[in-house]
Amino acid sequence: MKYMVFGLLILIAQSGSAQESPHGELKFKCALCHSPESWKMRTDSAFDHSVTGFPLTGQHKNIACAGCHENLVFTKKETACVTCHADVHKKELGPNCARCHTTVTWLIPDMKEKHEQTRFPLQGKHLVADCDECHNRQSPNRYAGTPTECISCHQSEYLSTTAPPHVANGFGTNCALCHNVTALSWPGAFDHSTTGFPLLGAHQSLQCSSCHRNNQFTNIPATCFNCHSQDFTGAQNPNHTAGGFSHDCTTCHNLAAWSPATFDHNSTHFALTGAHLAQPCQACHVGGDYHIVYQSCYQCHQTDYQGTTNPNHASFNYSHDCQTCHNTVSWSGVTFDHNTTGFPLTGAHVSIQCTACHVNSNYNLTYSSCYQCHQADYQATNDPNHVALNYSHNCDNCHNTTSWDNATIDHSTTGFPLTGAHVALVCSSCHTNNNFNLTYSDCYQCHQTDYVRPTDPNHTAASFSHDCTGCHSTTVWTGGTFNHSTTAFSLTGAHTSLNCGSCHINQNYQIHYTGCYTCHAADYNGTTNPIHSAAGFPTTCETCHNTTSWAGATFNHTWFPLTHGNAQGVCSTCHTNPLDYSVFQCTVCHTQSQTATQHVGISGYVWNSTNCYQCHPTGGGG
Repeated sequence: MKYMVFGLLILIAQSGSAQESPHGELKFKCALCHSPESWKMRTDSAFDHSVTGFPLTGQHKNIACAGCHENLVFTKKETACVTCHADVHKKELGPNCARCHTTVTWLIPDMKEKHEQTRFPLQGKHLVADCDECHNRQSPNRYAGTPTECISCHQSEYLSTTAPPHVANGFGTNCALCHNVTALSWPGAFDHSTTGFPLLGAHQSLQCSSCHRNNQFTNIPATCFNCHSQDFTGAQNPNHTAGGFSHDCTTCHNLAAWSPATFDHNSTHFALTGAHLAQPCQACHVGGDYHIVYQSCYQCHQTDYQGTTNPNHASFNYSHDCQTCHNTVSWSGVTFDHNTTGFPLTGAHVSIQCTACHVNSNYNLTYSSCYQCHQADYQATNDPNHVALNYSHNCDNCHNTTSWDNATIDHSTTGFPLTGAHVALVCSSCHTNNNFNLTYSDCYQCHQTDYVRPTDPNHTAASFSHDCTGCHSTTVWTGGTFNHSTTAFSLTGAHTSLNCGSCHINQNYQIHYTGCYTCHAADYNGTTNPIHSAAGFPTTCETCHNTTSWAGATFNHTWFPLTHGNAQGVCSTCHTNPLDYSVFQCTVCHTQSQTATQHVGISGYVWNSTNCYQCHPTGGGG
């Protein structure tokens, strides 16, 4: 049957007598919508409209094709909403219907959500308002160009408000300054901090009219006195007016409550401490005098000063600055900082009664030295006798304030610090016959007998220096060591282990070093390989020898290598005359027949040692 239908269609197409295609100029594959089983639309799936660039969603799925494709127009079809949906807004809001409408329903499902896309998102009471309340149906531009200022809708409320009267007070038309657009009611809530006078403390609960009397909202001074003048003039304890108090009430009062007031006395030149904190104001501000200028404690404590007899302040002309000894916690229990006098109390002085030094209540005592109080102790001391030896009156050179006995002297202050065995010596060991005016010059002063006693070496015969520290130390006198590097001849190598007598023969310690030959003349003259004296070797032995060992000498052969040829450091290989090392032989190793073949064509070639050295000064070829 299906083949008959297709055949018939082909015949109709060939004959040209069939109707025109119901799809107009639409050229799709028939199989997209039709099937071989039935030429009618396939029931399992309709046409996939998404391939056209306009997918069907929402209510569009249920509309017959002809609902949009009128007159069988399937190509070049407009996809804008206004093509099918009449422009009910007269193009006021543009052709983009999707801003408010959806394909599910033409009605606007959520005005709040849609209004978020405009310049005026809906809040508070606006959410439940009818569109016509703001978008007048009679307006030629109902939706486009609608003003967003509050006054555009609320002008009547602005003009009719009398508490406070907005117009009379020149209130601005920015309603949001006082009214809350997010609330469901119109009552205002004004942010007073925008005026420069934020409401704090008790001000927060006041009615506006408490300060804004007679509906005056402009040009109101922000000072406390403006509202609290009656509180100021009515105050009697203390009397603010008589006391000439400042009109800045915040100095004593706070915003939480007008009373009780507190005053920060630290803001004056007299901070309250100790017992002053508990005193009533009138105790100092007698007769309501709050302009008192503090000069000293004496100003309030004159009677205390004059009534004190132990010690008598007035008699001794004590300073009027009472805080030198007294404090604000308690007038009694006086403590004096003796460090301020130039004589700080330390040691046993701390526990002594004042009268022990300040005899007859003499508090104008001027300290000069310990002797001032300790004269009797100074004169009574016999070991050593301070008076006889004319000791200094500055007792703290040996004594301390902890105890007068067990005096110790810092010997380093004398120019002769005690070290080593000197530390344990009794003073009389050096200070014989109580001579404490001894002037130190050198060790010899005490160690003369130790100097003249030694015979190895004999210090006197050798005229050794009296400065014993050159060899001896304060730790022990015996076992003296001499630093030979302080001379012009430092000891190195084998010299360090030699006895002094090896060089200083016959106790001659005044020997002057001139060279190794001074001590090593016998070694120089006795050497036969090579014979130093016959060969005319210099007496500067260090040219070849070192202090570690006399044997095994090495010579710096300048630029001609000692390892040349078969020499291997044997001098006689080249220097055949042991009596004259200026003579050398090259031809012993370098024969004529050998060298002649190597110098063919060399101009000036002569086979002899002198000519060899002239051309080969470093022993190399070329």
